[in-house]
Amino acid sequence: MQVKDYMTSDVVHVEIPGNRDDVLKILKRTGISGVPVIKNKKIVGIITRKDLLRKPEETQLGLLMTSKPVSIGPKTDIREAARLLVSHKVRRLPVVEDGILIGLLSVADLVHAIALMKIKDEIKDEFVSQTFALWEETPLPLVGRIMEISGVDAIPILNSDSVLQGIISERDLIRNSSIEDSVGVSDFSNGTDDDEWTWESIRDTHTISFGISRVQLPNRPVKQAMVKNVVSVPKNAEVSECALKMRRARVDQLPVVNGDKRLVAMLYDRDLIRVLCRDTAE
Repeated sequence: MQVKDYMTSDVVHVEIPGNRDDVLKILKRTGISGVPVIKNKKIVGIITRKDLLRKPEETQLGLLMTSKPVSIGPKTDIREAARLLVSHKVRRLPVVEDGILIGLLSVADLVHAIALMKIKDEIKDEFVSQTFALWEETPLPLVGRIMEISGVDAIPILNSDSVLQGIISERDLIRNSSIEDSVGVSDFSNGTDDDEWTWESIRDTHTISFGISRVQLPNRPVKQAMVKNVVSVPKNAEVSECALKMRRARVDQLPVVNGDKRLVAMLYDRDLIRVLCRDTAE
């Protein structure tokens, strides 16, 4: 099972010099989580949804991207690819041949492979993660900040009765974001009130105005942006069954519920692909 059998060959990418706004449009239109950055036909970086949300005022691709990304060859075994994805904590690997980008292998591609492998092991505690949830009235800008500092890609949303109502992910934040332009003003004043050269506290004042363009989240409740038709699984669900549900629903995570349909954990695709790493070790 080699990378070339599961990678995406028609890779959406951006080139340097380029524009952040174009990247945002691509992520909104396609729903993908990141794009390679190309210069002179060679890959020089990766820009992700996290980069746009973490640096909302940055517009230069060179400052937004992660440079020198880890890459692989098309004949690499997918188990080795899974190990690289897990160990480097990334979601995609550029596939390079003779220095030229020929494809991209993502966590979602490996989830597809796992779905075909018919792995009967139950997810139980080996692949699930402890989680936290937010109230459905939490404002979107606060959700974005919480997601940033917690490092999670998605957060379950509960109502006042602690019942699961939906999921909010980075993809949903990007879909609801916009570019907001404003003007900032810097005050460069000569002297202070205590300066011996000032007379009756009169100062020479110089101001500089500059434009600010930032990725902005609307100030509305998360329930208006979350995905409401949530696909969930029990803790005894099988690995390949979960992978298939992720692929069919086109999601990166599944809430794990108990017999009372109450949220107990989360199953993330990045954790699910560790089954391939385990097989490597064996």
